[in-house]
Amino acid sequence: MSKNMKNNVGRPVPSKRLSRLAGLGGMAVSITGSMAASGAKQLSLGKRPKVSDLFLTPSNARKLTRQLSNMRGAAMKIGQMISMDSGDLLPREFADILARLRSDAQHMPRTQLNKVLKAEWGEGWQMKFAEFDYRPIAAASIGQVHKAKLRGGEYVAIKVQYPGVKESIDSDIKNVAGLLKMSGLVPSSLDIKPIIEEGRQQLHQEADYMREAAYLTRFSELLTGEDSFYVPSYHADVSTDKILTMSFSESRPIEDMVNAPQDVRDKIVHRLMELTLRELFDFKLMQTDPNFANYRYDMEADQLVLLDFGASREIDKALSSDYKRLLRTLISGTAKDTFEAASRMGLLPAQIKAKEANAIIDIIELAMAPLGQEGPFDFGGDGLAAELRDKAMGLAGNRELWHVPPAHLVFTQRKLGGVYMLAARLKARVNVRELLENYVAD
Repeated sequence: MSKNMKNNVGRPVPSKRLSRLAGLGGMAVSITGSMAASGAKQLSLGKRPKVSDLFLTPSNARKLTRQLSNMRGAAMKIGQMISMDSGDLLPREFADILARLRSDAQHMPRTQLNKVLKAEWGEGWQMKFAEFDYRPIAAASIGQVHKAKLRGGEYVAIKVQYPGVKESIDSDIKNVAGLLKMSGLVPSSLDIKPIIEEGRQQLHQEADYMREAAYLTRFSELLTGEDSFYVPSYHADVSTDKILTMSFSESRPIEDMVNAPQDVRDKIVHRLMELTLRELFDFKLMQTDPNFANYRYDMEADQLVLLDFGASREIDKALSSDYKRLLRTLISGTAKDTFEAASRMGLLPAQIKAKEANAIIDIIELAMAPLGQEGPFDFGGDGLAAELRDKAMGLAGNRELWHVPPAHLVFTQRKLGGVYMLAARLKARVNVRELLENYVAD
């Protein structure tokens, strides 16, 4: 539970379109004002500051984080995605402050929560439960989660959607996209409209609790009989399109396992990597949100607990085959083979100068090294990771190389990258080559 949930009574979610527009507008005015003041100061000193440098300050990061956390909804979700996907490309102080969006969401005050519960369940809804804890056990961008006890004695987790969130997605997306344009973070030559549209559609899907319930049920069926995973069961009788009720698991946040014994950390990451490969190649269905909060671990039952299926996406046969070819080149091909396979998929720009192409091939070759070794790869070792980061950062500074992959690849890549980030966070040791060989062999 975040500090915010422990120590305050919550902050109302702005549910009306005009109030949300005013919140974003006020934030934009405040940030623009600070940019203008900073720019004027630097000009007086004979400097010619870049717009992106004026935007990427700790002060602006705090303003952005505070306002998005208060607003919740699509605006906050986009901030979370930026903090996860672009953290290594942003100034450290800016990225660290923005990262708080992943854990410091505000929750609704009890009066607003009661209005939502009454609207969804009707008068006397309390009679459905033997116990209901008004203090949320988690608060995120779309909703907050409460623990309750049914009359029959079972404990459940109840996800309650914030009021107005679903209706404000389109306007939030439009306003945040405008803020990104104003910031200068995205080159004007880069067409991000397909990604914005894909993100808009995904946020609508995540706000559709009936859709999430269907995918929750599908994953439960796909993993039936497997003791390594726990997928909550769906309680349709106490769910609505804005309330999702599931069985409750006594478990710990996955990030808390950073101090667990090495074999436990290795086992957790091995399971998650194998599950990701099964989603891509066997299930043809992937939960694409890599937020660490979507995974927990039950120490007593030795189970990886899977949560939040709102971002689940179907994987078509062509995409699965493309990834199989790509991963096969990583195991048995050359760096040039991998470069060409990634280019054909659209993961890399179609036109790259020879110098930059060779630099990318060097990075791929470096990344392939662990797959050539026998035995586990140590994700906690900082030598290779640091070298990869430094080389990638050198290329990232060249905006001519910035490229938006096809929208259907973006969320799959987010999942794969998120699994790698978690493996690094837990300092796991996993035989990645052996895992890949099991799924990409002819």
